[in-house]
Amino acid sequence: MPTTSTFDDLLIRARSLVREGHRAILGIAGGPGAGKSTLAERLVRALNGAHEPWVAHVPMDGFHLADAELDRLGRRNRKGAPDTFDAAGYAALLRRLREEYEGAASDGGETVYAPGFERVLEQPLAGAIPVPPSVRLVVTEGNYLLLDTGAWARVRPQLDEVWFCELDERERIHRLVARHEEFGKDHEQAVAWVLGTDQRNAELVAATRDRADLVVPEALVRGGCAAPAPGSGTDADADTDAGARA
Repeated sequence: MPTTSTFDDLLIRARSLVREGHRAILGIAGGPGAGKSTLAERLVRALNGAHEPWVAHVPMDGFHLADAELDRLGRRNRKGAPDTFDAAGYAALLRRLREEYEGAASDGGETVYAPGFERVLEQPLAGAIPVPPSVRLVVTEGNYLLLDTGAWARVRPQLDEVWFCELDERERIHRLVARHEEFGKDHEQAVAWVLGTDQRNAELVAATRDRADLVVPEALVRGGCAAPAPGSGTDADADTDAGARA
């Protein structure tokens, strides 16, 4: 399994995915609390720099089913499991993001709107993330990008590469408990959820690791690379809250 040693290596590899007439889509997978969102945000920020944004971040979390639908299906007590997402809708959006760009030569293209996810409400938000025609690279991240069952199997073919985030298990659990507490659970509720529902999901995700194109070293997942000089085209901000999301 390929690895990389520096954040600059990741930036070079991400840039290399973009080809003329093609909108690339990079996936970042990993278990709950592994640092996927933080890594994706750092990549997008560093690649865009001070120029017109040409990289967009489109998380998988916007495809959570709403709580009302989870209640109807009887799945609210395991929110975050694979069947609590609209996997087919996510795969369809990824396909549209690619095809919209490839068809832009004839009609100029149009902005594609992706759903976001509001952590405080714990609900998806329709049309929250614009992806304009100028975007050449989309970075998407989520737990189940490498899952090969059901509608999730439609996701991987839409991605140029998938990178896998690994984090020490105790650290991952610690960060995940802290995140659940931040968004409203008391400590006992947070621990119970993390060691129950979240852990079952984490084990499922861990089993997909070998399907990734690249495993991101723990030091980079933690944000442990040195911050480069401003204007260097790399991430100028050292992320001290590297585990606060995803």
